Amino acid sequence: MASGTGSQGGGNARPTMADIAKELGVAKITVSRALSNHSTVRESTRKLIRETAERMGYRLNISARNLRQQRTRTIAVVIEMAPSHDRLMSEPYPLSLLGGIMQELTAAGQNMVLTTIDLFAEHPPSTDGVILLGQGVHDDAAAAIEAMGLPYVVWGAAHGPPERIVVGSDNRAGGRLAADYLLGRARKKLLFLGETQHGEVEDRLSGFEAGLKGGHADIVDKIACAFTVAAGRDAVTRLFERGKAFDGIFAANDAIAMGAIEAVEARGLSVPGDVSIVGFDDSPGASIFSPKLTSVRQDWATGGELLAQKVLDLVAGAAVESRMMPVDLVVRES
Repeated sequence: MASGTGSQGGGNARPTMADIAKELGVAKITVSRALSNHSTVRESTRKLIRETAERMGYRLNISARNLRQQRTRTIAVVIEMAPSHDRLMSEPYPLSLLGGIMQELTAAGQNMVLTTIDLFAEHPPSTDGVILLGQGVHDDAAAAIEAMGLPYVVWGAAHGPPERIVVGSDNRAGGRLAADYLLGRARKKLLFLGETQHGEVEDRLSGFEAGLKGGHADIVDKIACAFTVAAGRDAVTRLFERGKAFDGIFAANDAIAMGAIEAVEARGLSVPGDVSIVGFDDSPGASIFSPKLTSVRQDWATGGELLAQKVLDLVAGAAVESRMMPVDLVVRES
């Protein structure tokens, strides 16, 4: 561990958990857990962190600590996504995850509080732990939850500090499956549609690029767009207007893929005759869209059950590890 006088942000500013973490050369979440007497932190480490906090003048937030020590038998499920007319809370994500979470928490005799990241940050309910659905742009939502000091698990990609517990799909493997499929259809000029500021999408693109190596195909453009049908349609329409030529698309989710199909067909081209398109999620609409959508399937229901199991284990003080679930390519018509 590092030694020194430590920084308190200059002047008379009150020291923070980040200051204590920097002083000792440990992760901020370790400081948070030590100050909350979490059993996953060794007693010697808890003692050192508490002594350092006292020396630096850190004031423990007693109300936050009490949220930890007084069991409420309630878990907060926090949704990172912002509801909009284009992306509804009633869509398969997050409802399928919520179904798995609710089933597992109910079986364990636990209550569930459902809220959004903005509301949770402003008015945190009294809960024993937190399940966060979505990490946010550049991990901002996960960082906000981490700062609360409660046991938490995240649905997403294995980014961020190594001690963070994450449940998610193997997004890199999904990207490679999409690459293999498009290469198998002899597609040479490919598009990627999705916002890579989200860790899951970044991993999907990384796997896609890795799968294309040596395959005599190129990604001719990467377009950042929201997870909506309208965003996929608009992105592909703009590419046509620019004269961009392509014969294959990998979309970061099914909604984007459906919008891309609409744009291609509006141009008088056929899917998959002229352009092959692969989505991600295998949402319920993928099998009834026209043409039926080829998509990388992730198991949201099982993911929800795992999220609930792992947060309850954390609350109980058990050792917990992250879990990345396998994915499959469901081949249909697109």
